Amino acid sequence: MKALVIGAGGVGSAIANIASRRKFITSMVVADRDLARAEAAVKRLGDKRFTATTIDASSVDDLCALIRLTDPDVVINAVDPRFVLQIFEACEKEGTNYIDMAMSLSKPHPTAPHSQTGLMLGEEQFARDDAFKSKGIYALVGIGVEPGLSDVFAKYASDELFSRIDSAIVYDGSNLVVEGYDFAPTFSIWTTIEECLNPPLMFEKDRGWYTTEPFSDLESFDFPDGIGFVECVNVEHEEVALIPRQIEAGKVAFKYGLGSHFIDILKTIHTLGLDRTEPISVQGVMVSPRNVLAALLPDPATLGSLMTGKTCAGIQIKGLDKSGSPRAVYIYNVVDNAFSMGEYRDQAVVWQTAINPLIALELIQRGDWKPFGVNGPEWFPAKPFLELLESYGTSWHIREESTEGIML
Repeated sequence: MKALVIGAGGVGSAIANIASRRKFITSMVVADRDLARAEAAVKRLGDKRFTATTIDASSVDDLCALIRLTDPDVVINAVDPRFVLQIFEACEKEGTNYIDMAMSLSKPHPTAPHSQTGLMLGEEQFARDDAFKSKGIYALVGIGVEPGLSDVFAKYASDELFSRIDSAIVYDGSNLVVEGYDFAPTFSIWTTIEECLNPPLMFEKDRGWYTTEPFSDLESFDFPDGIGFVECVNVEHEEVALIPRQIEAGKVAFKYGLGSHFIDILKTIHTLGLDRTEPISVQGVMVSPRNVLAALLPDPATLGSLMTGKTCAGIQIKGLDKSGSPRAVYIYNVVDNAFSMGEYRDQAVVWQTAINPLIALELIQRGDWKPFGVNGPEWFPAKPFLELLESYGTSWHIREESTEGIML
């Protein structure tokens, strides 16, 4: 399989690194606006299948030209979601398969942003389903770790464990610490702000999709493998837009284990207006406050050697098992930064994200997954994915949870 990766940041570089160990990838071009960064991502591999080039991901014309030049079987979007639609459109125009880990951005409801949905995450992509089908191509969207692996867990629970799902709540948390920094996000601050400060997307079977206040429903969740209790809040995330499309559930939500310190900082960023994307004039120069903030903070891809701890992605499912008895489980994947740095030289969060699109592509290459049009991870059987997951050097587990409150 020939792949073109757009973006050589932490996740894009990790995708290339992991792909270099998989034989099904016959060639991979890594493209970035910063040619030196793309070249660095390729150079560390020492593998002739991998080459580097430059690209402006904001230009559909430039993207189309690069797709024609490289002729990939699939384009992997590894840049932040600002550029989803440009890459998505270029793939549609050129008749090339597409895959991403973060979907097209939402737009809040104009008058009731904290109760009603406006434009939902991924809605502009699903609107192009017929167009992709007419070209005979696929777009596999939201196949990182979250969204992605947690969606696969939800599919597994629906197919293998439960006859009725009352709730499916994603819990994402870590005990990662970055030495020498009071505040150093382990993932893109641009994306983190987008997720955490937008109105959280919620779903209930009888109500449909709706929104609520940012940082709502604070709770302390006990994460496994020694991570322990972390304060979690509702945030906007793609799982809530994806899971109800294929899996019948009474409630779907996403809760991010930010911790009280991180939550306070994000609230301050919002209060000061530093989360704004619209350019403002600073001494005659137009700049985006969020881009300035991102430039001030360290690149998460460079923090691996300073990080200690583990990161956990998982989903808690409550309902009735296949025999009709109450059951509750937390299905999860934990990655230790010591492992990912020791084995791959990639920090835990980006490595945990990067393995999933490659697993999906390997399943597509094998014919186990057969996407057509615009699809999410829930569209396909989960067992082949989870079986292949362990061959990539990681594992998944099921923890039984309290069944209190589950009605027959």
